Amino acid sequence: MQQQHKVGLAPGSLVYVGEQSAGPVRMRVVDFDASQHQERVIEQVADCEEYLLRPTTSWIDVEGVHDSKIIGQLGTLLGLHPLTTEDLMNTRQRPKLDVHPDYIFCGLKIIYTQADKIIFEHVGMILKQGCVFTFRGRGAPRDVFDPVRHRARDERARLRSRSSDYLFYALLDAVVDNYFPVLEEAGERIAELETEVLETPHPQTLQKVLQLKRSMLKLRRAIWPLREVIHGMERSEATLIKDETGVFLRDVYDHAVQIVDTIEGQREMLSEMVNLYLSSVSNLMNDGMRMLAVIATIFMPLTLIAGVYGMNFEHMPELKWTWSYPVLWLVLISTALGLVFYFKRQRWI
Repeated sequence: MQQQHKVGLAPGSLVYVGEQSAGPVRMRVVDFDASQHQERVIEQVADCEEYLLRPTTSWIDVEGVHDSKIIGQLGTLLGLHPLTTEDLMNTRQRPKLDVHPDYIFCGLKIIYTQADKIIFEHVGMILKQGCVFTFRGRGAPRDVFDPVRHRARDERARLRSRSSDYLFYALLDAVVDNYFPVLEEAGERIAELETEVLETPHPQTLQKVLQLKRSMLKLRRAIWPLREVIHGMERSEATLIKDETGVFLRDVYDHAVQIVDTIEGQREMLSEMVNLYLSSVSNLMNDGMRMLAVIATIFMPLTLIAGVYGMNFEHMPELKWTWSYPVLWLVLISTALGLVFYFKRQRWI
C-alpha cells in the first residue's frame, strides 16, 4: 500500500505500507540461558505470552508485518503504544528510536545486494525485560540474523550468559555488520566503472554511474539516521540497557560512523566520476575534431595543386612536359608526407 493511503487516518491506525506481501505471518522463538537452549515455531500470538514471563532470555522473530490483525494482537500483548504498532507496519519508516518506560523500540534498515541492485528491508526491534521481538518483511534474499542464532546455540558464547539487552545489541550489531560487505561490493563496482569511464566511456556507462549514485543516495538516507539511533540508545537512561552493554553499543556506534564516512566517500567518487565521464567524452570529441582538422589540412594543398592543373587553360607549359604527371605525383606525395611529419613533430597525431 502506498503512503498516501494513510492520509486522513487517525494516528496509530494499523495500515501496512510497503511492497505487496502475501502468505501467513511466521513466528520463531529462540529461548535460552546459560544452561539450556530451545528453538521452535509459534503458531498463535497467545503462545508468545509464556515467554514474556520466563526467567530466560527469549527472542521472537516475526517474519511478515502485512497482517494488521496479528500485529495488533502482538501490540496488545506487549503493551505497545499505538504509534509504535503503526511504525511496525510501515516498512518505509526512516530509522528511529523510541524509549518508553517498559520497552524500547528501534527501527532499522537491512540492506542486501542482488544482481547489482541494493535491496532494502525494514526491521523493527522491541526490547522488553527478558525478551526481544524483531519484526521483518518477507522475501529477503537471506537472513542476517543467522549468525546470532548460531551463537545462541553455542553454550560457550557470551550471549548465553547475558540478558535481553545484550541480545538486543547482538541483533543490532548483526544489522550494522551486514552493511560492510555491501559497501565493499559497491566500492568494487565503483572501481570497475571508473576504469570503464576512463577507457571506454559510453552513454550506457553514464547510466550505470547515475543508477549507482541513486542507490548510494538511498543508502545514505537509510543509514545516516542510524548514528542518531545508536547514540540515543547509548545515552539513554532506560534501565533496560545495562552499563556493561553500553560499552558494546559504543563499538556499534563507531562502526556506524565508519559506514557513514564510507558512503560519503563513495558518493563523492561517483559525483567526480560523472565529471570524469564528461571530460573523457569531451577529450574524445576533441581528438576526433583534431584528426579531422589534420586530414583536412593535409588535403588542402593537394586540392589546391590538383585544382590548378585541372583548369582548362591552353598555355600551361607543364602540360606538354614528358615527366609532368610523375613529377606532379611526387610533389603531392612529398607535400602530404611533409605535413604528416610536421604534425607528428607537433604531437598532433
